[in-house]
Amino acid sequence: MNSLRLLSFAFSLSIAGVANAATIAVVAPQNGAYEMLGLQIRQGVKAAAAKVGLDVMEIHESCEDGSGGAIADGLVASKVSVVVGFLCTETLADALPTLKNAAIPAITLSSRSPILMEDALKRGWPLFRMAPSENDETSAVAEIMLRDWKGLPFALLDDATIYSRELVDRVRARLEEAGLKPTFTDTLRPSQEQQIALVRRLSRTGVTHVFAATERNDLSIIARDAAAEKIPLVLMGSDALRAANAPVPLQPGTLAVALPDYAALPSAAEAVQQLRAANIEPEGYVLPAYAAAQLSAQALEKASEQSKPTPVVMVGTTFDTVIGPVIFNERHELQDNSYRLQRWTGTDFVVVDKALN
Repeated sequence: MNSLRLLSFAFSLSIAGVANAATIAVVAPQNGAYEMLGLQIRQGVKAAAAKVGLDVMEIHESCEDGSGGAIADGLVASKVSVVVGFLCTETLADALPTLKNAAIPAITLSSRSPILMEDALKRGWPLFRMAPSENDETSAVAEIMLRDWKGLPFALLDDATIYSRELVDRVRARLEEAGLKPTFTDTLRPSQEQQIALVRRLSRTGVTHVFAATERNDLSIIARDAAAEKIPLVLMGSDALRAANAPVPLQPGTLAVALPDYAALPSAAEAVQQLRAANIEPEGYVLPAYAAAQLSAQALEKASEQSKPTPVVMVGTTFDTVIGPVIFNERHELQDNSYRLQRWTGTDFVVVDKALN
């Protein structure tokens, strides 16, 4: 046991008397590059915990290799019931074996590593993922295009980044498996002041619909230049469009396959009011963290009623939360795909049923 682990373990023992069977731990960065994200998680968990009657223990996540074991030792010694947060895969990989022995579920709000989840399922680690899986975005984009763009000339564009290229490759593979092939594929040059040449190239191919996995401003420029050239294009982007509407504003009507604005959901109305009354803006991880604390309380109650370990009752149970019903499937991932087709109104994205304009 290294010095870091000993130090963390000693600290956890000093506060173990504060924790009890109804304590939820928040493992999230308290400084550094991810400090703001860590703050959002802590704010969401603490606001929900105050409503559902859970105590909260806050643990700093450094995201350094080898740090997870020390954190897990402290959590077990402090007798916490559930752990929420874990922005970093490095922390999880080291912490999960110890959490398994204590039957303490770990709910990650961000880690999308398929390899880590495969290891967790194989080894019986109590990892539950509230973040969408790596394949959810691909599935949502492909399903929408198969439903709405059959028989239409469409293009697939990437911007040469790893994320963009891999997303487009996966979408193309899904479409072609179903017998749908793009009319045109290309790699655009990102961060350009204009995209007139690309727009004209799309027009020459007869394309009317475009899925472009690129940053918001790049798609905004494509839309602007298409309008200026009087070339009608239905443009759809990825979750990357949930970004600042600048410097070039996004054209109204632009589509996005993205995670919803949880703060706009009817199920979140009361929590949003509570958070804003406390000067907390319900953005980023705030509401997903709030939901994680809510479902933790429900899972602990169910586990107590059934005399079963908490990780066991979390699979297949419907939990009512501010972001809607949450169900973990047999793979400990969200049963329902969180990505939704949305259209930009000029001020915000609204969920829509069809991708056709």
